[in-house]
Amino acid sequence: MVVKNKIHWKSIYSVKSIIYTVLGVLCAIVALKGFMMPNHFLDGGVTGLSILAHEFTHYNISIFLILFNIPFLVIGYHKISKTFAVRAFLAVLLLSVLMNYIDIPVVTNDKILIAVFGGFLIGLGVGLVIKGGGVIDGLEIIADYTNKKSGFSTGEIILLINTFIFLTAAFGLGIEPAMYSILTYFTAVKTSDYVVDGFEEYTALTVVSKHHEDVKHIIVNDFQRAIMVYKGERGYLPDSFDLKYDCDIVMSIVTRLEIHRIKNAILTKDPEAFFYVQSINEVKGGIVKQLRKH
Repeated sequence: MVVKNKIHWKSIYSVKSIIYTVLGVLCAIVALKGFMMPNHFLDGGVTGLSILAHEFTHYNISIFLILFNIPFLVIGYHKISKTFAVRAFLAVLLLSVLMNYIDIPVVTNDKILIAVFGGFLIGLGVGLVIKGGGVIDGLEIIADYTNKKSGFSTGEIILLINTFIFLTAAFGLGIEPAMYSILTYFTAVKTSDYVVDGFEEYTALTVVSKHHEDVKHIIVNDFQRAIMVYKGERGYLPDSFDLKYDCDIVMSIVTRLEIHRIKNAILTKDPEAFFYVQSINEVKGGIVKQLRKH
């Protein structure tokens, strides 16, 4: 625990971390001041709560950005590491301070453009800060911690909190702004996912083929990927239900960029091979390359 919670100042102040954090904060400021706040649009999470509190009280949003992120900072300090908590604090503080000193003119009043480009920029900002090793919105960490205490999944907790935010917006700001805010949030989530995971987000590829030995060779030797093999049967077709054959079902964890190439390589050996692809939320252990280093 002592090693885990030791603050690594060099990693906190590395050039790469600073660049990602500053660029992410600037993108978030452009989104908030140039698109969302002037038009009463919300995001989800702590940012959405901060905008909502600002709309109802008219106090400076910077106060709420810091106040609502305090639970996350405390949890991050105790449950992740001091280094991570310090990075998060610096990112939130930088966002809160620069919100008061950087003036961004209103870019557009078109609701669709606000939802798309405002959501894109806030998602880009969140993703870049995460790439820098910090956060400017602590909802997911809070949800993960609550998950262990309540039994609800992280996704269910995030959905519950965001549902409260958008329902409150619907009553306080109107149905239309709340609906556009949901679109903004969806755009932001998708953008931040791509920024953090990139095109190398891991995916499970499962292959059922009569040439299963060739499939194993292609994935392991040609693409340098580890595999898992299940013993199964293929056949049982509607017009030949009684015909069945033993086969090896091959599963591998690959990236989205590799799926198309692997499938084409396998189809050259077996044009009738059966594939299915599944999204992976987390990969740990085994022989997989690390996507992110914090």
